[in-house]
Amino acid sequence: VWIDAATQIFYSLGAGFGVLIAFASYNQFDNNCYRDALLTSTVNCCTSFISGFAIFSILGYMAHKSKVKIQDVATEGPGLVFIIYPEAISTLNGSTFWAVVFFIMLLTLGIDSAMGGMEAIITGLADDFHILKRHRKLFTFGVAFITFLGALFCITNGGIYVLTLLDTFAAGTSILFAVLMEAIGVAWFYGVDRFSEDIQQMMGFKPGLYWRLCWKFVSPAFLLFVVIVSVVNFKSLTYDDYVFPLWAENVGWGIALSSMLLVPAYILYKLLSTRGSFKQRLAYCITPENEHHLVAQGNVRQFKVCVYLSCFYVPEACIQ
Repeated sequence: VWIDAATQIFYSLGAGFGVLIAFASYNQFDNNCYRDALLTSTVNCCTSFISGFAIFSILGYMAHKSKVKIQDVATEGPGLVFIIYPEAISTLNGSTFWAVVFFIMLLTLGIDSAMGGMEAIITGLADDFHILKRHRKLFTFGVAFITFLGALFCITNGGIYVLTLLDTFAAGTSILFAVLMEAIGVAWFYGVDRFSEDIQQMMGFKPGLYWRLCWKFVSPAFLLFVVIVSVVNFKSLTYDDYVFPLWAENVGWGIALSSMLLVPAYILYKLLSTRGSFKQRLAYCITPENEHHLVAQGNVRQFKVCVYLSCFYVPEACIQ
Protein backbone atom coordinates (compact mmCIF):
# COMPACT_ATOMS: atom_id res chain seq x y z
CA VAL A 1 0.00 0.00 0.00
CA TRP A 2 2.80 2.42 0.89
CA ILE A 3 4.57 1.65 -2.40
CA ASP A 4 1.40 2.40 -4.34
CA ALA A 5 0.84 5.55 -2.28
CA ALA A 6 4.39 6.80 -2.86
CA THR A 7 4.18 6.07 -6.59
CA GLN A 8 0.81 7.83 -6.79
CA ILE A 9 2.26 10.96 -5.16
CA PHE A 10 5.06 11.05 -7.73
CA TYR A 11 2.54 10.53 -10.52
CA SER A 12 0.10 13.22 -9.41
CA LEU A 13 2.65 15.76 -8.14
CA GLY A 14 5.18 15.15 -10.91
CA ALA A 15 8.13 14.86 -8.52
CA GLY A 16 11.10 13.12 -10.11
CA PHE A 17 9.81 13.46 -13.66
CA GLY A 18 11.33 16.91 -14.10
CA VAL A 19 7.90 18.48 -14.60
CA LEU A 20 8.10 20.77 -11.56
CA ILE A 21 11.66 21.81 -12.40
CA ALA A 22 10.66 22.57 -16.00
CA PHE A 23 7.72 24.71 -14.94
CA ALA A 24 9.72 26.41 -12.17
CA SER A 25 12.46 27.34 -14.64
CA TYR A 26 10.13 30.01 -16.06
CA ASN A 27 9.87 31.79 -12.67
CA GLN A 28 11.80 34.87 -11.63
CA PHE A 29 14.92 34.22 -9.54
CA ASP A 30 13.37 35.68 -6.38
CA ASN A 31 10.10 33.79 -6.76
CA ASN A 32 8.75 32.42 -3.47
CA CYS A 33 9.31 28.73 -4.26
CA TYR A 34 8.66 27.84 -0.59
CA ARG A 35 5.09 29.11 -0.86
CA ASP A 36 4.63 27.44 -4.26
CA ALA A 37 5.89 24.08 -2.95
CA LEU A 38 3.50 24.12 0.02
CA LEU A 39 0.57 25.29 -2.11
CA THR A 40 1.18 22.75 -4.87
CA SER A 41 1.57 19.84 -2.44
CA THR A 42 -1.52 20.85 -0.45
CA VAL A 43 -3.74 21.26 -3.50
CA ASN A 44 -2.48 17.96 -4.94
CA CYS A 45 -3.15 15.98 -1.76
CA CYS A 46 -6.56 17.61 -1.19
CA THR A 47 -7.54 16.79 -4.77
CA SER A 48 -6.55 13.14 -4.26
CA PHE A 49 -8.45 13.07 -0.97
CA ILE A 50 -11.62 14.44 -2.57
CA SER A 51 -11.23 11.99 -5.47
CA GLY A 52 -11.39 9.17 -2.94
CA PHE A 53 -14.96 10.16 -2.08
CA ALA A 54 -15.95 10.08 -5.75
CA ILE A 55 -14.36 6.66 -6.28
CA PHE A 56 -15.64 4.90 -3.17
CA SER A 57 -19.13 6.38 -3.43
CA ILE A 58 -19.43 4.77 -6.89
CA LEU A 59 -18.01 1.47 -5.59
CA GLY A 60 -20.44 1.55 -2.66
CA TYR A 61 -23.32 2.32 -5.00
CA MET A 62 -22.41 -0.61 -7.26
CA ALA A 63 -22.03 -2.97 -4.28
CA HIS A 64 -25.44 -1.92 -2.94
CA LYS A 65 -27.13 -2.20 -6.33
CA SER A 66 -25.59 -5.62 -7.07
CA LYS A 67 -26.13 -6.81 -3.47
CA VAL A 68 -22.51 -7.94 -3.12
CA LYS A 69 -19.64 -6.98 -0.85
CA ILE A 70 -17.57 -4.01 -1.92
CA GLN A 71 -14.41 -6.13 -2.30
CA ASP A 72 -16.26 -8.11 -4.99
CA VAL A 73 -16.86 -4.91 -6.93
CA ALA A 74 -13.63 -3.06 -6.30
CA THR A 75 -10.88 -3.21 -8.86
CA GLU A 76 -7.84 -1.10 -9.68
CA GLY A 77 -6.16 0.30 -12.73
CA PRO A 78 -7.90 0.66 -16.09
CA GLY A 79 -10.79 -1.59 -15.06
CA LEU A 80 -11.98 0.94 -12.49
CA VAL A 81 -12.06 3.80 -14.98
CA PHE A 82 -13.24 2.04 -18.13
CA ILE A 83 -15.48 -0.70 -16.76
CA ILE A 84 -16.80 -0.05 -13.23
CA TYR A 85 -17.37 3.68 -13.57
CA PRO A 86 -19.15 3.61 -16.96
CA GLU A 87 -21.28 0.71 -15.76
CA ALA A 88 -22.29 2.64 -12.64
CA ILE A 89 -22.98 5.84 -14.57
CA SER A 90 -25.22 3.98 -17.03
CA THR A 91 -27.61 3.12 -14.18
CA LEU A 92 -27.97 6.69 -12.88
CA ASN A 93 -30.78 9.10 -13.73
CA GLY A 94 -29.62 11.32 -16.58
CA SER A 95 -26.91 8.80 -17.41
CA THR A 96 -26.12 10.43 -20.77
CA PHE A 97 -25.25 13.75 -19.13
CA TRP A 98 -23.08 12.13 -16.45
CA ALA A 99 -21.34 9.96 -19.06
CA VAL A 100 -20.47 13.02 -21.17
CA VAL A 101 -19.16 14.89 -18.11
CA PHE A 102 -17.15 11.86 -16.96
CA PHE A 103 -15.40 11.27 -20.27
CA ILE A 104 -14.72 15.00 -20.77
CA MET A 105 -13.05 14.87 -17.37
CA LEU A 106 -10.95 11.88 -18.50
CA LEU A 107 -10.00 13.66 -21.73
CA THR A 108 -8.91 16.87 -20.01
CA LEU A 109 -7.08 14.89 -17.33
CA GLY A 110 -5.12 12.99 -19.96
CA ILE A 111 -4.31 16.12 -21.97
CA ASP A 112 -2.99 18.16 -19.04
CA SER A 113 -1.01 15.16 -17.73
CA ALA A 114 0.57 14.71 -21.16
CA MET A 115 1.34 18.44 -21.37
CA GLY A 116 3.24 18.31 -18.08
CA GLY A 117 5.22 15.20 -18.98
CA MET A 118 6.16 16.47 -22.42
CA GLU A 119 7.10 19.89 -21.08
CA ALA A 120 9.80 18.27 -18.95
CA ILE A 121 11.29 16.58 -22.04
CA ILE A 122 10.91 19.59 -24.33
CA THR A 123 12.31 22.16 -21.87
CA GLY A 124 15.23 19.96 -20.82
CA LEU A 125 16.37 19.14 -24.36
CA ALA A 126 15.64 22.61 -25.75
CA ASP A 127 17.80 24.21 -23.04
CA ASP A 128 20.70 21.89 -23.86
CA PHE A 129 20.48 21.98 -27.65
CA HIS A 130 20.04 25.42 -29.20
CA ILE A 131 18.92 24.03 -32.54
CA LEU A 132 15.87 22.54 -30.80
CA LYS A 133 15.21 25.82 -29.03
CA ARG A 134 15.24 27.72 -32.31
CA HIS A 135 12.69 25.27 -33.76
CA ARG A 136 10.72 24.71 -30.56
CA LYS A 137 7.30 24.47 -32.24
CA LEU A 138 8.49 21.84 -34.70
CA PHE A 139 10.29 19.97 -31.91
CA THR A 140 7.14 20.05 -29.75
CA PHE A 141 5.10 18.65 -32.63
CA GLY A 142 7.68 15.88 -33.13
CA VAL A 143 7.61 14.86 -29.46
CA ALA A 144 3.79 14.84 -29.44
CA PHE A 145 3.61 12.84 -32.67
CA ILE A 146 6.15 10.23 -31.56
CA THR A 147 4.31 9.88 -28.24
CA PHE A 148 1.06 9.46 -30.14
CA LEU A 149 2.53 6.69 -32.29
CA GLY A 150 3.83 4.88 -29.22
CA ALA A 151 0.44 5.13 -27.53
CA LEU A 152 -1.26 3.39 -30.47
CA PHE A 153 -0.04 0.06 -29.06
CA CYS A 154 -2.40 0.60 -26.12
CA ILE A 155 -5.56 0.69 -28.27
CA THR A 156 -4.98 -2.57 -30.17
CA ASN A 157 -6.82 -5.79 -29.29
CA GLY A 158 -4.11 -6.58 -26.77
CA GLY A 159 -3.69 -2.96 -25.76
CA ILE A 160 -4.95 -3.45 -22.22
CA TYR A 161 -2.07 -5.86 -21.57
CA VAL A 162 0.46 -3.39 -22.98
CA LEU A 163 -1.08 -0.67 -20.81
CA THR A 164 -0.88 -2.88 -17.71
CA LEU A 165 2.76 -3.71 -18.47
CA LEU A 166 3.69 -0.04 -18.91
CA ASP A 167 1.63 1.04 -15.91
CA THR A 168 3.48 -1.46 -13.71
CA PHE A 169 7.05 -1.05 -14.93
CA ALA A 170 7.44 2.27 -16.77
CA ALA A 171 7.29 4.57 -13.75
CA GLY A 172 6.98 2.44 -10.63
CA THR A 173 10.22 1.34 -9.04
CA SER A 174 12.21 3.31 -11.61
CA ILE A 175 10.75 6.69 -10.62
CA LEU A 176 11.26 5.93 -6.93
CA PHE A 177 14.89 5.04 -7.70
CA ALA A 178 15.35 8.23 -9.72
CA VAL A 179 14.02 10.41 -6.90
CA LEU A 180 16.24 8.54 -4.42
CA MET A 181 19.29 9.39 -6.52
CA GLU A 182 18.17 13.02 -6.76
CA ALA A 183 17.66 13.24 -2.99
CA ILE A 184 21.09 11.74 -2.30
CA GLY A 185 22.76 13.97 -4.90
CA VAL A 186 21.29 17.20 -3.52
CA ALA A 187 21.40 16.43 0.22
CA TRP A 188 24.67 14.50 0.50
CA PHE A 189 26.90 15.54 -2.42
CA TYR A 190 25.78 19.07 -3.19
CA GLY A 191 25.02 19.60 0.48
CA VAL A 192 21.96 20.69 2.46
CA ASP A 193 23.89 23.73 3.71
CA ARG A 194 24.65 24.86 0.13
CA PHE A 195 21.07 24.16 -0.89
CA SER A 196 19.80 26.22 2.06
CA GLU A 197 22.11 29.09 1.12
CA ASP A 198 20.78 29.00 -2.45
CA ILE A 199 17.22 29.24 -1.12
CA GLN A 200 18.28 32.13 1.13
CA GLN A 201 19.62 34.02 -1.89
CA MET A 202 16.27 33.53 -3.61
CA MET A 203 13.86 34.22 -0.75
CA GLY A 204 15.88 35.97 1.95
CA PHE A 205 15.66 33.23 4.57
CA LYS A 206 16.92 29.69 5.08
CA PRO A 207 14.56 26.71 5.37
CA GLY A 208 13.94 25.46 8.91
CA LEU A 209 15.50 22.49 10.67
CA TYR A 210 12.51 20.27 9.83
CA TRP A 211 13.11 20.61 6.09
CA ARG A 212 16.87 20.09 6.39
CA LEU A 213 16.38 16.90 8.42
CA CYS A 214 13.82 15.61 5.92
CA TRP A 215 16.06 16.33 2.93
CA LYS A 216 19.13 14.75 4.46
CA PHE A 217 17.81 11.77 6.41
CA VAL A 218 14.05 11.12 6.34
CA SER A 219 13.36 11.31 2.59
CA PRO A 220 16.40 9.26 1.42
CA ALA A 221 15.78 6.60 4.10
CA PHE A 222 12.08 6.33 3.23
CA LEU A 223 12.76 6.18 -0.50
CA LEU A 224 15.50 3.56 -0.07
CA PHE A 225 13.14 1.43 2.02
CA VAL A 226 10.31 1.71 -0.52
CA VAL A 227 12.60 0.87 -3.47
CA ILE A 228 13.96 -2.24 -1.74
CA VAL A 229 10.51 -3.44 -0.63
CA SER A 230 9.01 -2.86 -4.10
CA VAL A 231 11.67 -5.10 -5.66
CA VAL A 232 11.56 -7.79 -2.95
CA ASN A 233 7.77 -8.00 -2.85
CA PHE A 234 7.27 -8.06 -6.60
CA LYS A 235 4.70 -10.63 -7.68
CA SER A 236 3.92 -12.10 -11.08
CA LEU A 237 2.10 -9.60 -13.26
CA THR A 238 -1.56 -10.39 -13.93
CA TYR A 239 -4.61 -8.78 -15.49
CA ASP A 240 -7.86 -10.35 -14.25
CA ASP A 241 -7.29 -14.09 -14.83
CA TYR A 242 -4.46 -13.63 -17.33
CA VAL A 243 -0.94 -14.25 -16.02
CA PHE A 244 1.78 -12.48 -18.02
CA PRO A 245 4.46 -14.84 -19.42
CA LEU A 246 8.02 -14.64 -18.17
CA TRP A 247 9.29 -12.93 -21.33
CA ALA A 248 6.72 -10.13 -20.86
CA GLU A 249 7.93 -9.54 -17.31
CA ASN A 250 11.50 -9.47 -18.59
CA VAL A 251 10.48 -6.83 -21.12
CA GLY A 252 8.88 -4.86 -18.28
CA TRP A 253 12.00 -5.01 -16.14
CA GLY A 254 14.02 -4.01 -19.20
CA ILE A 255 11.84 -0.90 -19.51
CA ALA A 256 12.31 -0.12 -15.81
CA LEU A 257 16.07 -0.70 -15.91
CA SER A 258 16.45 1.41 -19.06
CA SER A 259 16.33 4.51 -16.86
CA MET A 260 17.73 3.08 -13.63
CA LEU A 261 20.92 1.74 -15.24
CA LEU A 262 21.73 5.17 -16.66
CA VAL A 263 22.78 6.31 -13.18
CA PRO A 264 25.56 3.74 -12.58
CA ALA A 265 26.46 3.86 -16.29
CA TYR A 266 27.06 7.62 -16.17
CA ILE A 267 28.97 7.28 -12.89
CA LEU A 268 31.26 4.76 -14.55
CA TYR A 269 31.62 6.96 -17.63
CA LYS A 270 32.63 10.00 -15.58
CA LEU A 271 35.11 8.00 -13.52
CA LEU A 272 36.76 6.59 -16.64
CA SER A 273 36.74 9.84 -18.64
CA THR A 274 38.16 12.04 -15.86
CA ARG A 275 41.94 12.30 -15.59
CA GLY A 276 44.00 11.73 -12.47
CA SER A 277 44.23 9.11 -9.74
CA PHE A 278 41.12 7.27 -8.60
CA LYS A 279 40.78 9.56 -5.57
CA GLN A 280 41.07 12.66 -7.75
CA ARG A 281 38.57 11.35 -10.27
CA LEU A 282 36.13 10.47 -7.50
CA ALA A 283 36.57 13.96 -6.02
CA TYR A 284 35.79 15.62 -9.35
CA CYS A 285 32.74 13.42 -9.88
CA ILE A 286 31.08 14.25 -6.52
CA THR A 287 31.98 17.96 -6.51
CA PRO A 288 29.92 20.65 -8.31
CA GLU A 289 31.72 21.93 -11.41
CA ASN A 290 32.03 25.48 -10.07
CA GLU A 291 34.20 24.11 -7.25
CA HIS A 292 36.55 21.96 -9.34
CA HIS A 293 39.29 24.51 -8.76
CA LEU A 294 39.15 23.61 -5.05
CA VAL A 295 39.62 19.95 -5.94
CA ALA A 296 42.72 20.88 -7.95
CA GLN A 297 44.04 22.55 -4.79
CA GLY A 298 43.40 19.39 -2.76
CA ASN A 299 40.48 20.93 -0.83
CA VAL A 300 37.75 18.31 -1.34
CA ARG A 301 34.77 19.26 0.74
CA GLN A 302 32.97 15.97 0.16
CA PHE A 303 35.83 13.99 1.73
CA LYS A 304 35.27 15.61 5.13
CA VAL A 305 33.03 13.66 7.49
CA CYS A 306 31.79 16.74 9.33
CA VAL A 307 30.13 18.02 6.15
CA TYR A 308 27.95 14.91 5.94
CA LEU A 309 27.14 14.66 9.64
CA SER A 310 26.18 18.27 10.19
CA CYS A 311 22.60 19.18 9.33
CA PHE A 312 22.46 22.40 11.30
CA TYR A 313 25.45 24.23 9.85
CA VAL A 314 28.88 23.45 8.45
CA PRO A 315 31.74 25.02 10.41
CA GLU A 316 33.98 27.25 8.33
CA ALA A 317 37.01 25.30 9.54
CA CYS A 318 35.45 22.12 8.20
CA ILE A 319 34.95 23.67 4.76
CA GLN A 320 38.52 24.97 4.66
